[in-house]
Amino acid sequence: MGLTDMTYNFDPDKWYDNELFLIELKLKTGEITQNEFDKESEILDKKHEEIWNRLDGTYQISPDN
Repeated sequence: MGLTDMTYNFDPDKWYDNELFLIELKLKTGEITQNEFDKESEILDKKHEEIWNRLDGTYQISPDN
């Protein structure tokens, strides 16, 4: 398979949901404070936005996902 034949199956929203779940879990288990949670969530939001901005516009989620 050549480089131009690759498919891209990364779902930024699913990635975000998974990462947010992990941060929430750390908060619930006392691994981080609310202040640390807020900071990590803000960083995550920025990363999520950057990911979407880097996509070239051809990425679409199928309605069945």
